[in-house]
Amino acid sequence: MKNKLTYIFTAIILAGCGTDKPEDKQPISTPIKKTIEPKIEKPVFDSDSAYQYVKEQVDFGPRFPNNEAHGKCAKYLENKLKSFGLNAFTQIGEGTTFNKKNIVIKNIIGEYNPEANKRILLFAHWDTRPFADQDTKDMTKPILGANDGGSGVGVLLEVARQLTLTKPDIGVDIIFFDAEDYGQPAGISDDDYSSNTWCLGSQYWANNLHKENYKAEYGILLDMVGAMNPQFMQEAFSNKFAPQVVQKVWSNAKKLGYNNYFKNQQTGYLIDDHKFVNEIANIPSIDIIHYENNRGSFHPTWHTHHDNMDIIDKKSLSAVGEVLLYTIYQESN
Repeated sequence: MKNKLTYIFTAIILAGCGTDKPEDKQPISTPIKKTIEPKIEKPVFDSDSAYQYVKEQVDFGPRFPNNEAHGKCAKYLENKLKSFGLNAFTQIGEGTTFNKKNIVIKNIIGEYNPEANKRILLFAHWDTRPFADQDTKDMTKPILGANDGGSGVGVLLEVARQLTLTKPDIGVDIIFFDAEDYGQPAGISDDDYSSNTWCLGSQYWANNLHKENYKAEYGILLDMVGAMNPQFMQEAFSNKFAPQVVQKVWSNAKKLGYNNYFKNQQTGYLIDDHKFVNEIANIPSIDIIHYENNRGSFHPTWHTHHDNMDIIDKKSLSAVGEVLLYTIYQESN
């Protein structure tokens, strides 16, 4: 952020010198005062580290419930959070997909400063789409999900690492929700499309909180935050349930110089994990998600085989990570 000098000019004061004669009156001006606007220090966020965390997830392969890579990645995520000093564990649940498959849900939860009463909830989904229904070939094969699945988790892992280094006095809970991306594709049956077939992990958690009467001041969801030149619109559920959080985060992004990413534009209602955290757990939550209003859709690689490491941009990861850390640090002051 460039420093700005604000020059405050005071009015010229005409002071009398003991006589009413105009020629005896001399203009007196006060010195020009210079007020230096405080420099906004960007939080330390290692984009190389975040990028590596995305890659390590992708290296497992497609990560959808019940497959081998999914199980290995779940252990990796829990152990990674533990390595940063967080109290980490896996919440196990059961769910049924739109096509009647019984799945084991694994929500990975990490608690930073678990004793603190004031808490912020950060979350992202870590599973990947089990088929490429938006592609033009190999549509029944699973995708790697570098952006849609890996990017939000990669950013939050680096956020977790930074929290343990800077040690803010606020509490932060990080949840990697499972089974977000196993929802019903549009147009595959005559049945009414159901939003409840998506986000099975966050629905399970919201109905079975990992701590009795768990509360957070607010929540922030990351989804598809790793592509080059992302467009983060102000999503409708976010504005409905947590407009003050939207304004806080977008204002912080502007202060840090990222208003080219965080657009001051509205978009429609998007089915994502924050919907159920808002509606069921009653925690006001927003969604930072790449959505292109001009196309009326997500990133062009969404639910295709092109969603791989080639599209992940370190600058995007850094921008989102810095905004999150800045927001947390402001809350802890």
